[in-house]
Amino acid sequence: MLTPRAPIAGLDPYRSPIVSRGGLGLDLNESMAGCSPRVLARLRSLSAAEVSMYPQREVGERLIANFLRIAPEQVLLTNGIDEALSLLFTSYLGAGDELLFADPTFVMYPMLGQALGAQVVRVQSGEDLALPVADLLARISPRTRVIAIANPNNPTGLAAPRADLLRIAEAAPDAAVLIDEAYFEFQGEEFCGETLIPDLALYPNLFVARTFSKAYGLAGLRLGVLTGAAEQIGYLRRFGLPFNVNAAALACMEEALADQAFVRDHVAQVKEGRERLAQLFNELGLRFWPSQTNFVFVRVGASAQTFVESMKRRGILVRDLSASPGCDGCVRISVGTPRQMDGVLQAIREAAESQV
Repeated sequence: MLTPRAPIAGLDPYRSPIVSRGGLGLDLNESMAGCSPRVLARLRSLSAAEVSMYPQREVGERLIANFLRIAPEQVLLTNGIDEALSLLFTSYLGAGDELLFADPTFVMYPMLGQALGAQVVRVQSGEDLALPVADLLARISPRTRVIAIANPNNPTGLAAPRADLLRIAEAAPDAAVLIDEAYFEFQGEEFCGETLIPDLALYPNLFVARTFSKAYGLAGLRLGVLTGAAEQIGYLRRFGLPFNVNAAALACMEEALADQAFVRDHVAQVKEGRERLAQLFNELGLRFWPSQTNFVFVRVGASAQTFVESMKRRGILVRDLSASPGCDGCVRISVGTPRQMDGVLQAIREAAESQV
């Protein structure tokens, strides 16, 4: 009888978090502002030839390289960050190798590691949920082949200082160190502009991922960016799919990059919205974590599920993260538009008070 590899057979299937689109979706960290009008105009202008011919990913990679001020050979465009993770993990992780990360974090890291038969080494963050740098450094071993760090982190919204991340990269020269900067654009003044992309030249084991799903509002087009040393990116190209990024995404990427005014305005609105959430949580006496993303992570009480259901009855979807390590009673709430946030704050107040 045909059977898959043992790690695949033993893997819990990924279940989409999209349970319903009925209501205001603040559960998936999507952009409630949508995308730039220039992107929509470009979508509408796609010609028959552009749709019927294979896309030229390399053209897009040159645009991204110019925007990030690195060489095109250091850029790989992918079908969302998910594909970038799959390519990177498959390139450097094998059976018996170690994947190292800190909990709580993005759920795809352990899933991909398990699928490859790697040993998943999880380091639990403390009560403050900050990146446990010392503990991560202590767990690096000769078998460590991939270290995955979301920065800012999902689901906590916290960011780690650049210096700490570089300490990890320096301590593990034989491991691929991935810094997932999906929420880079939303960082506040303390971390504003802190990216490890300029450090790629000094650390050949370092990779930095970006996405167009969040600040640019292109989650539906699935467009991710993986950057690293040219030699290492070259290895990933050897077995990456040749036409993995579709023509519509590539066409829209150019317009999205060109409209930085739209991105700045959206990011400013998100920062204002998350500050309003923080003020409300302070008023309600709820524990929350200072966010550097487009969402806020908050402990709502003994039953996160009850809170989530209460919000749903009020037409708002939020994410129950209480099953994540160290996240008992916690939910993640994405920031809506300024107009939406008035109703969101009122719904949170009512749902929290009904918990008491």
